Amino acid sequence: MFGYIVVNKPEMKFREFDMYQSYYCGLCKSLKDRYGKRGQMTLSYDMTFLALLLSSLYEPETVSGYRRCVAHPVEKHLYRQNEFTDYAADMNLLLSYEKCLDDWNDEHKTKKRLMAALLKSKNQQVYEKYPEKFDKICACMERIHELEKAESRNIDEVSGAFGEIMAEIFAYRQDEWEETLRRMGFFFGKFIYLMDAYEDIEEDLEKGTYNPMKDLYGQEDFEKRAGEVLLMMMAECSKAYERLPIVENTQILRNILYSGVWSRYDQVKQKRKEKLEK
Repeated sequence: MFGYIVVNKPEMKFREFDMYQSYYCGLCKSLKDRYGKRGQMTLSYDMTFLALLLSSLYEPETVSGYRRCVAHPVEKHLYRQNEFTDYAADMNLLLSYEKCLDDWNDEHKTKKRLMAALLKSKNQQVYEKYPEKFDKICACMERIHELEKAESRNIDEVSGAFGEIMAEIFAYRQDEWEETLRRMGFFFGKFIYLMDAYEDIEEDLEKGTYNPMKDLYGQEDFEKRAGEVLLMMMAECSKAYERLPIVENTQILRNILYSGVWSRYDQVKQKRKEKLEK
């Protein structure tokens, strides 16, 4: 369920992409500082969006600098780091751990089981920092597992469970923006879950694994209905975003919400179309 929340780079100005990349590098540094190289292995663009969103909303004190890393050993890259890159690192670690367990339970992927074992002690650190949030997220993951095990055909219910996870993650503080951030995270999470199902439908059917879109797939209007559902999720997410008083980095955030998230969708749709034509 990772890799869908990205920028549409061709539509961005160079300085905007540099700003976005600096938060990505900041998240990477936060993961290393807090969880070592194992933490860095979980780095994702999805949580970069969260770090950028919360930083732009709350405008915290931010440290910036240049550094080399394993990915960029020759040229130094700009990074920005603050309490929200640290928070995003914590949530990234938790989600990665839970995803590894989920993959092991669903498909018995040995690599995922090993990765979960490597992250287990790190995950305990997240629990110690956010015990209530941790318990709520784990309860939602268990609910998703139960629904998937029962082969639930209720797309709204199962995607909503993942939406609740993202709602909890987006709601960093109990303040005037909590409700809006929760709503944004909820529909963001539903989109991610359903986009993952949309991409994996053929593979899941072949393997006999769970996919909430099984009943839709094969119908003449599958592509149309799937597209409408995904569009509805992002429309609600974007509507919530527009209620936030964000001034900084608005072009970057809107690039992701209105364009970037559809990059993978367009690729999958085109690939499926070409396959059918053959």
